[in-house]
Amino acid sequence: MKVALALLLNGALLAVLLPWLRRQWRAAGMAGRVALLVGLGGRLLVGGVRGWRPVHDAGYMSHYGHLLTAQAWVHPADAWRTLWGNELHFAGQSLVFHGMSNTFFLVKVLAFLNLASLDENWLNALYLAVFSFVGCWCLAQSLRRAFPHTPSAAVIVAFVAWPSVVLWATGISKEAVLLGSGAGLLAIFIEFFYWVPTLGTTRNVRWWLVMSGVLLALLHFNIRYFFALPLLGVLVGLGFVRLLQQMGLAQRRWAQLWAFGAVLSAGVWLGTALGPAFGLNKLTNQVVRVYDHHVGTSADKPHFAYPDLQPTGKSLLRHAPLAAANALTRPWLGESRQLLYLAAGFENLVLLALSSLAIWAIWRGRAGKLPFGLVLALGVHCLALAVLLGLTTPNLGSLHRYRTGLLPYLLLLLLQNDYAAAGLRRLGLGDASGGTPHP
Repeated sequence: MKVALALLLNGALLAVLLPWLRRQWRAAGMAGRVALLVGLGGRLLVGGVRGWRPVHDAGYMSHYGHLLTAQAWVHPADAWRTLWGNELHFAGQSLVFHGMSNTFFLVKVLAFLNLASLDENWLNALYLAVFSFVGCWCLAQSLRRAFPHTPSAAVIVAFVAWPSVVLWATGISKEAVLLGSGAGLLAIFIEFFYWVPTLGTTRNVRWWLVMSGVLLALLHFNIRYFFALPLLGVLVGLGFVRLLQQMGLAQRRWAQLWAFGAVLSAGVWLGTALGPAFGLNKLTNQVVRVYDHHVGTSADKPHFAYPDLQPTGKSLLRHAPLAAANALTRPWLGESRQLLYLAAGFENLVLLALSSLAIWAIWRGRAGKLPFGLVLALGVHCLALAVLLGLTTPNLGSLHRYRTGLLPYLLLLLLQNDYAAAGLRRLGLGDASGGTPHP
């Protein structure tokens, strides 16, 4: 029974994945095929290595994922209750969470994947690596179709090939699910609101995209809700702006800014009106609680600190600029001699150079061809996450890993200006995601 189910699930996966890969290969030019091979091959390699003997969080979640799968085979009714609850009790072991836990959510995901992998961790890692890659590649295709004058290599470098993204957002990790679901959700949004030709003529395609978008949004929210809320918020705001534009309104940038800000303000007000669980006091206390936990466990590790951080809105607002700077620049090169921190420090130097180039491009009127509304939405998303990460994650190692959920979106913005695009073309990456773009 177990083997038959595994064959069925893997057969269904290959029946969908292989034709999709064949279509991507046929549509891609030489640079696109190289990007496809490097992007997917790199993720499979890293995912397989990291999933062979999962350690730390991956090992912890894999262990309880196997336990939940075993419960499903022995006591299906109990496993069903576990899937919809916050407790797992089986074979003399217990796992209890109070409230929504992204760790327990990924345990449930791994329990389902175990049905296909026959409890092989390395196969689970490959499944998640493929999911992350497909989401990122679909985003590259959506951007290429909707904005043919924007370098497709920008999104390929940012989401598919950037080394730290491949390292952390691959295998048995929350980052793999977070990036794949977030990129896929943004791809569907762009298909609906920017790429008009042919899509609106096929009702079945639109309903399939709607269902996929809802599932990805739920997955994104459950795997890390404090990353999902900024992304979902800016997409709702941008969707409102696009609807106004289709009615002939909000054509000027100042009008788009006001409409976008109004939606975000309404969302914040609605959240606080829903009850104390979504209020400012809850947010500030949660931020400081997580910060204190990380500081307490980082005494012998590279980290930064905010000695006067208090659980008040005023204190968080005062620390926000420094927090954003820390999230985007730490660790500094040479702050630690460990290889991981040296690599992260070098990456931050590259980010600083790209940021300087982007500022220069804006100053010279060469900011790129992405629409102002999309740049505004992704910029707000990046800023919100940078502040949140900088306030809650003072441990530099954890910060570098968690930043994977922010970094690709920031890199996309930094690499789409005219000067960066010219540099990508000199590297032979002029159209690295596919063939001839649609008009």
